[in-house]
Formats: sequence, structure tokens, C-alpha cells
Amino acid sequence: MRVSAKSDYALRALIEMVAREDGKAVSAEELGRLQEIPHGFLQAILADLRKADIVISQRGPSGGWRLARPASGVTVADVIRAVDGPLVSVYGLRPESVTYNDRAEGLQQVWVAARDSLREVLEFVTIEQLSLGKLPSAVTKRTASDEAWQPH
Repeated sequence: MRVSAKSDYALRALIEMVAREDGKAVSAEELGRLQEIPHGFLQAILADLRKADIVISQRGPSGGWRLARPASGVTVADVIRAVDGPLVSVYGLRPESVTYNDRAEGLQQVWVAARDSLREVLEFVTIEQLSLGKLPSAVTKRTASDEAWQPH
């Protein structure tokens, strides 16, 4: 899986929003400064997140951005899908839509299995958990082995 800068920036901006103790809306400028995200890029990301009903914007002197729903109800998968589309695609198609000849038909099962494996993590980690630094045990178990950290 390749995590795009867009997904990474989106997650970091949301974690920053949730981590605010006052719960008030935060400006895009402040989010960008705190997380070192280019302003123009962040504006496009926030627009994608707004279309997906993950964030809302608030106008006025105390305006800015905040979550549209509780952080406990927004998963990493929700954010990735909002800014980058499906978790797994094969030349732009969802794995279940790809067809192969007899010799290569097993590839479809590999792509579907890969998506299912990603879902096991990405659909169970919420923005709230990330902001609190308290990941689910299923995730921390996966990172406990040295093998998980190997770059191969």
C-alpha cells in the first residue's frame, strides 16, 4: 500500500483538530503551521473532507475547521477514502471488478485479500484513538514483532 501525502496530511490535520483542548474551530493556516502542511494543499484536502462530511467550516471571527461528527466515529479508512478514493484499486478499478484470463485469475483474490487485510487495521483505528495515542490492541500487536518493522 502506498500512503499518499494527501492522506497523511489529512490525518495529521484531523488529529490536530481533535487534540485542541478548547474544542474550538481551528484555521487552516494554524493547522498548516502546526503540522507543516502547505496551505494550498491543505485547503484542497479540507474541501475533500467537507464533501465527505468529515469536517465542517465555520465562518466569522472564531471561524475555522472542526469535525462534523465525533472523532470516535471517523476512521483512518474514512479519511483515506475521502481524499484518495478506494483503499485498493487495480488500474483504477475496485478489485472485485477486475477480470483476468484463467492463468492470472488468482490475482483478483490476492487484491481482494489485500483490501480485506487493510480494512482490519484502517477501519478500526479512529481519529480519537490517534489523537489520544491509544491504538487498538490489534494494531499494537501487529507492530510488536521486529518483522513488522522490516522494510522489505
